[in-house]
Amino acid sequence: MIRRRLALGAAALALVLPLAGCMTVHGERADIPSVAPAEAAKVLANFAAVDNQATKTWNPQLLGQIESGPLGAIDGAGVRAKHANNPGGNPQFSALKFSDSTFWIPKQVGWPKFFVADTATNRGADGTRWLLLFRRGAASEPWRAAFLAVTTADSLPALATDQGGHVEPLPLTGGDLLLPPGKLGTAYTGYLQDGTGADAFAKGAATSQLRTTRQDQARTPNSVTQYADQPADQGDFAPVALRTKDGGALVFFGTRHQSKSTYRAGYDLAIDPDTRALMTGTPKTSVTLSHVAQELVTVPKSGSGSGGGSGQVVFVSRLVGLVSAAGE
Repeated sequence: MIRRRLALGAAALALVLPLAGCMTVHGERADIPSVAPAEAAKVLANFAAVDNQATKTWNPQLLGQIESGPLGAIDGAGVRAKHANNPGGNPQFSALKFSDSTFWIPKQVGWPKFFVADTATNRGADGTRWLLLFRRGAASEPWRAAFLAVTTADSLPALATDQGGHVEPLPLTGGDLLLPPGKLGTAYTGYLQDGTGADAFAKGAATSQLRTTRQDQARTPNSVTQYADQPADQGDFAPVALRTKDGGALVFFGTRHQSKSTYRAGYDLAIDPDTRALMTGTPKTSVTLSHVAQELVTVPKSGSGSGGGSGQVVFVSRLVGLVSAAGE
């Protein structure tokens, strides 16, 4: 995972129109931009400031102020583990910095609202960019980053925009797409579990290669491993979809994954410190690991050859983190 953890106050929006007297347009009833660009920039700057303090001190409470959803679950667990092993803070702290930031802002009616920050960072390889999806459920709530994708600009499809430059959000039902955004987690975890619907997913590290790796590791001379996969698509984990110019969609979604490895008698279990910090029970013969994944994919229009030219779902980014462990 390309993330600094394990390798490692926004005002309510109101639009005031210059008429003969002021009229406030409420976000729950009117189709308005989810956030002003200047406010989005402040949200991103605040994210960096709080994230740096949380990472410097390994403080999960601070992190909870700026993250939610899959990103919050992954980072929150990572910071808790790091704090348990380094209660004095992070001796190798290096501040996260953003640059060359742009914002994908949709027009929306009602709540929740979201926007995406597309930004360069001082993390990872040159040319990589972070896509941070910020979401809030009401005007009284702060913006929190729910999803992170790490990619390169040339891996992203062109997004559809209106005359004002606003991106187009799609309903989770997504009836004109190969797979509805709201069903991606179910389809993907079903595919990982037993190969169901394989034709919908392009081959790659997050699909065919992952299934092959699991098959190779399911039974070894020292262990037997079982896998369980579930969608994570409610609340702050709910998918977010944006229309692309080719008629398809770019979709953020989350999933949960569990593996249980049972070892032969006498096998010496080696547990790394961060995993042990998140573990309940005593690992004698088996270890169960629970992960959360946050994915970004392109989904083609139904019946078309978009989605990377394959007519299939193509993974742009997949970041996975350990959130809990259990030993028996």
